[in-house]
Amino acid sequence: MLKDSRYTEVKNSLEDLNLNTVCEEAQCPNIGECWSGGTGTIMLLGDTCTRGCMFCAVKTDTAPPPPDPFEPFKTAEAVAKWGVNYIVLTSVDRDDIPDGGAQHFAHTVELLKHKKEELLVECLVSDFQGDLDSVATLATSGLDVYAHNIETVERLQKFIRDPKAGYQQSLSTLEHAKKAKPGLYTKTSVMLGLGETEKEVLQTMKDLRAIDVDVVTFGQYLRPTEHHLSVVEYVKPEMFDYYRKVGEDMGFKYVASGPMVRSSYKAGEFYLEHMITTDRERSSQKEEELVEAIAG
Repeated sequence: MLKDSRYTEVKNSLEDLNLNTVCEEAQCPNIGECWSGGTGTIMLLGDTCTRGCMFCAVKTDTAPPPPDPFEPFKTAEAVAKWGVNYIVLTSVDRDDIPDGGAQHFAHTVELLKHKKEELLVECLVSDFQGDLDSVATLATSGLDVYAHNIETVERLQKFIRDPKAGYQQSLSTLEHAKKAKPGLYTKTSVMLGLGETEKEVLQTMKDLRAIDVDVVTFGQYLRPTEHHLSVVEYVKPEMFDYYRKVGEDMGFKYVASGPMVRSSYKAGEFYLEHMITTDRERSSQKEEELVEAIAG
């Protein structure tokens, strides 16, 4: 694992402010690369999830401690210290909170943008139990990328995800986020190696494109402990390349596909930062040209 001065700086700032990261809680294999790059994925709303998915290493409880009301301020302080241009926020599921934590997320985004207006913020969130008002609260908070993971193909959902989650519910979440905030980028992730077929993966990609999801990532499922689901297959690199090419042909703006790819991954963040900045510059240029044409 890479460990240098920036790694230590990120680790110390998180510990000093008592912030959690999915990097640690979910045992991400890329933690060294990301922290040494000066960033991490901050996990809001505590470190205990109200759901128990069969692939996830995060601890669970039906009644976790209440969220820290100062967490949004602490998060903004930590990110300001890191000096990054792109940050990913995620969280545990909090079905015990009426809005699932949507307002807590939104407040965090607002504080981040207040400290650095040009900062790009991606929020990787739960399905809020299908509550579309909560989805809209976050979608209109000022974030740049609304991410929610569909996790696997439709057939395997009930074996892999908590019963409160579902394929159609996840699709609805992603679709409504873009309706609530036209122009918002949406993103999702799929784990491979759980017994899915090629046909099922392609159908999932079609379903995602049908609701105009912009970004999709594919990564190899790795069993976190002996108490979790076993790996059915270690997918060959050629298949990851194949899904990437198919996704690009389908019209996804960006497809990250590889054994070690995770939904929050530094290399992907660099690409998304460039993509969003370029798209907005083009849009701004077109608006200026239109104004000039009308004035002329």
